[in-house]
Amino acid sequence: MPEIWLNYGATDVVLDIKAENLEQRIDSGGEVLGGEAIAEGLGRLDLSKPLELVILHDSRAVRQAVSALYDMCEQKSRPFPRILAEKGVMEQVKAGLPEGSAIAEFAQDSPGTDLVFVADMEFDGLFGYETISTRLLKKFGSESMLAAYSKRRGNAPAPGQPAESMAEAAKFADGFEVRGIELVSNSQGIVGMEVGHPSKTASAAKILEGSSIRDVGGHRTVIASTGRGSSNATLGRSLSSLWNCAGAIKQGGLAILVAECKAGLGSEALQQFVEGRLAIPQLKNPSKYVPGMEDLLFLTEVQEGFQVGLVSVLPEFYAKKLGLLPLAGIKYSMDYILKTQGRRQKVAVVTDGARTLLR
Repeated sequence: MPEIWLNYGATDVVLDIKAENLEQRIDSGGEVLGGEAIAEGLGRLDLSKPLELVILHDSRAVRQAVSALYDMCEQKSRPFPRILAEKGVMEQVKAGLPEGSAIAEFAQDSPGTDLVFVADMEFDGLFGYETISTRLLKKFGSESMLAAYSKRRGNAPAPGQPAESMAEAAKFADGFEVRGIELVSNSQGIVGMEVGHPSKTASAAKILEGSSIRDVGGHRTVIASTGRGSSNATLGRSLSSLWNCAGAIKQGGLAILVAECKAGLGSEALQQFVEGRLAIPQLKNPSKYVPGMEDLLFLTEVQEGFQVGLVSVLPEFYAKKLGLLPLAGIKYSMDYILKTQGRRQKVAVVTDGARTLLR
């Protein structure tokens, strides 16, 4: 029996699946960079002056890059960077920093100047890619998000396909004197990076495409983990992994998303919908952007093609309200698959859904 471990928040859970039921195990790819290559990429920053690093989300790659910068500063007798982080990820980021590191909450209402944003690139259903520019737009540009949303590629998610929305993100980021460290990673570590202004670092998407797009054909059943805790902290964050798998799921098939969602829905649009304050017809041509409305629109669209199950800690009420099939755990997921689709059903397992695009 193959032993497959899937990330579930702060822990991993094992998927008990018989060899005859495992169709394919799919992971992200790319050659992991060594310490010298990482230092060379980060060396494009001017370390003669103190750096202010801003971390909007937590990941292994982000921590690795920050630790490498600390090592470089220590070796060159330069001042250590000052770390600013979103309130929601401060504790996780702090736990991964070198001992004695100082960290403070990033609570500004604009990107400011002379800041260096550090982020791990992923695929995105609206923009095509989740980059520093799109993160800045989502966080600080609520008024510009309506324009980005209106330029989406239809009503279905389109990860890995650059949309006109990306131009809106680049234009927004252009207005700020900041820098970015755009990381590309897989489940093992950093595989590439770009350093510079956020409107330019999106070129790292080529590295992501080369390492993480998988031509796997159509599958009847897919079980997908986001691949790391930061990508399944909320349902809104974890849905990107579902978009990445959607293109490889057959009509009438089943996708089971393994995402702890410890921090809840994580989206104003999802919250308004389950509370009855936002209706699906309002999503097609809205006069006002509600954060996360693209995920609600995409979820409605993909559910017309296949069923979506969810392994999470979210209340069943939320899952059912969103048309999701709540499952009590990985074991129950396999039991459900074998019961409803037959004892010989083949299952494709995606272990790093946030950074693996199936087609």
